[in-house]
Amino acid sequence: MKKYRKYISLIVLCLAVMLIVTACSQTTKSSTLPPQGGFYGWIFNLIGQPLQNIMLRCSTLIGGANGAGWAIILMTFIVRMVLLPLMLNQQKKATTQQEKMTRVQPQMKLIQEAMKRKDLTQEQQMTLAGWQRELYSKNNLSLTGGMGCLPLLIQFPIMIGIYQAVMYSSTLAHSTFFGISLSERSLLVTIMATIFAFLQGYLSLIGITPEQKKQMQYMILMNPLMTLFISLSVSGSVALYWAAGNFFSVIQQIIVTFIIMPKVKQEVDTELQNEPLKEIVTKDKIAKLLSSPTTSSQTNEQTNQLHQNLRNRNKGKQQKHYKD
Repeated sequence: MKKYRKYISLIVLCLAVMLIVTACSQTTKSSTLPPQGGFYGWIFNLIGQPLQNIMLRCSTLIGGANGAGWAIILMTFIVRMVLLPLMLNQQKKATTQQEKMTRVQPQMKLIQEAMKRKDLTQEQQMTLAGWQRELYSKNNLSLTGGMGCLPLLIQFPIMIGIYQAVMYSSTLAHSTFFGISLSERSLLVTIMATIFAFLQGYLSLIGITPEQKKQMQYMILMNPLMTLFISLSVSGSVALYWAAGNFFSVIQQIIVTFIIMPKVKQEVDTELQNEPLKEIVTKDKIAKLLSSPTTSSQTNEQTNQLHQNLRNRNKGKQQKHYKD
């Protein structure tokens, strides 16, 4: 089950975004007036309307038929620059976790191989799970991997705000970007956003171990697929925001892969020289656990022996009764 949790979480996230965007689209189509109450009204008042005013102003300053599109790209750049410190900090934590996981991988393999055995008792499974938790805690490893979804969650209201800013403005709704309608779905922008997502995933696999590549390969497919489904479900304005954001992610990943990652590796090496990894699990310890009798087996043997003694005792009493 743990193997598929990553896939399930991404699929649920993708469906949630599509549900939000679809509901927003239906609300927009049912009325040309912006929402006044509820979740979408709150988003429009705090995000959509200010973005609409900024985009109209930027579109006027930039001028030309593509002014609105450039305004969206400018908004994307500003949003991603604001989020950049948070995202780089989280990616640094994730990279540090990956480096440490590489060092404890031999111990993790011993536990994982032992857990694959089908003849494990409940006590043995609990012991192995306890060793795994101890391995994480004593070596300052996070069970979540250090990377969260906060940056992506922060962007959801902004995506909806950009959608509303375009759809509730007649000027922006009829705008185009190099011939691409900002109020209708665009296959070209969707393809661009998907390509950038795939490139970002590919760059994230550079410089990591084969074991980590095997664990992270799902991102190369899942992230572009999520981008594809979302971009096909929204207007050209939001898809353009998504494509520009993924392009920014490629630049961010280049920084992480070629600047942050080498620095993190040096920091981890220095840290482990001063404080070596704690050895929690060894082959001998695993072998002793799997070969030693467990409480459950001992209890079963004692119970069986007690039943046998009772049967022998009753049998003896019956034979004595017949003799008398």
